[in-house]
Parts: sequence; C-alpha cells; structure tokens
Amino acid sequence: MRFRKALIWLSAAWLLAAASPAFCVSKEIIQLQTQVQSLQDQVSRMQQSIDMNMGAMRNLIEQSTDTVNKMNTALTELQNKMQGQISDNNGRVEQLSGQIQSLHDSVDELKSRLAKVSKQLDDLQQGGQNLAAGQPGMSAPSGGPPSPGGAANLNAPPPDTLYNNALRDYNSGKYDLASGEFSDYMKYYSNTDLAGNAQFYLADIEYRQGNFEAAVKDYDKVLEQYPGGNKAAAAQLKKGYALLELGQRDAGVRELNSLIARYPRSIEASQARDRLRRLGVSSTGTVHKPPTKQQSPQQ
Repeated sequence: MRFRKALIWLSAAWLLAAASPAFCVSKEIIQLQTQVQSLQDQVSRMQQSIDMNMGAMRNLIEQSTDTVNKMNTALTELQNKMQGQISDNNGRVEQLSGQIQSLHDSVDELKSRLAKVSKQLDDLQQGGQNLAAGQPGMSAPSGGPPSPGGAANLNAPPPDTLYNNALRDYNSGKYDLASGEFSDYMKYYSNTDLAGNAQFYLADIEYRQGNFEAAVKDYDKVLEQYPGGNKAAAAQLKKGYALLELGQRDAGVRELNSLIARYPRSIEASQARDRLRRLGVSSTGTVHKPPTKQQSPQQ
C-alpha cells in the first residue's frame, strides 16, 4: 500500500517534470510568433511608407518634368519672339535708312534748284547792270543755264523730271523701271549734283535683287567717281553688307570698320557698329587700307 502510494507520487512528479519543459517551449514559441508578427507588421508599415514616398517622388518628378517642358517651350517661344523682333527691327532700320536717303535726295534736289535759281538771278542782275551801263549785246538770259551734255541731251527728259520719276519708282518697289530711269540719268546727266545719288540707287537696286557682285562694283563707282557726295557713306555701308552676303567676311568687316573711322558720327556708322556687334566683331575705329582702285579718289 505504501509502495503503491509512493509509486503514484513518483509518477505524478515525473509527469509534472515532463510537462514543465513542454510548457516552457510553447511559451517561447508564442513569444517568437509574437515577435515575428510584430516584425511583419513593421515591414508592412515600412513597405506602405516606401510606396507612399515613391508615389510622392513620382509625382514630384512628373511635376518637375512638366515644369521643365513648359520652361523649354516658353524659352523657345521667347527665342522665336526675340528673333522676330530682331528681324523686325532690322527691317525698320532698313526702312528708316531708305526714308532718310529719300529725305537727303529731296534736300539735294532742293539745293540744286536753289542754286539754279540763284544763278539765274545773278545772270539777270548782271544783265541789268550791263543794260544800265549802256553796253549793247548784254541782255538777261531768257532761260536757265544749259543743261549738262549740251546737244546730246536734246531728246532726254529734263534732269529733275527724270530723277524724280526714277526715285518715285524706286520707293514704290518698281526696281526694273527705276533702274532704267537711273541709267538714263547717268547717261545724260552724269556731271550733275545728283549723279552720285543715281549711281548709288543703281547699286542699291542690284543689292535688293540679290545681285551682290554687281552691287559691289557699282558701290565702288559711287566711292570712286563721287567721293564727296552725300551717298559715299551709304555706299560704303552697303558695299560692306554685300561683301558679307558674298561670304567675304574679312573684306566686309574691313569695309565697315573703314566706314566707322571715316564717318564716326553718321547714321551709317551706327548701322555698321550694330552689324559688327551681331557678327561678334568689335569695331576697331581704325582706318583700314581700301583696295587700290578705291584709294585714289579718297586721297
């Protein structure tokens, strides 16, 4: 009986001893499972946060890309607008230069007419003095002074009419008609005060029609035959432009710099400086030696 009770107690103790480790192992497993679940929850939250951050970064990148594209578009539009404005300004400068040239021509024509009237008044006064002094055979002239060329001009239109018609057609863009009229003027009245202007416009018509080689030669005629005329500066400016159009950059730059040195305060000098600035060349302000055929008239 006693032995049976002891055996029962030993069996219970053994069972308790055997159950205790199993209980401890189950508790550790539960703790590990809890920790793993906690780590999984943290990983899920981190993944969610990363996804949110990636989405925000993707939106920022898309917004930045749109902004850059808009800036590129705006810059392109601004560049095109600036180029258009530069072209418009150049056209306005050319137009203003043409208007100024027309004004110069009108002034020159007025001066020429005043000189003729003054000459006629002097002749009338001299004739009146001669008549008062009792000198027969000395009478006031019945008309103006003979036109240049004498009998060769009998069939030609009057110089003022021919020149004014040619200038009107030039300003109207009728270059072929104006070229013929200016050529006739040079044929019949090459020694008048407006002959240098007519020669300039002949060259300028060739320039406007894209015949730059012929324009350079005719601008040279203005510089050689009429170096003191009011178109000398304009002829040298347009000659420089024509050389640049022909691809002769060095010769064109020399011509523009020579113009600036000779006529530093003229409108043509300002236009030459602007053209050199657009070419990326600074104006030296020094006189460059012109070609040999152009040197002699200037000296």
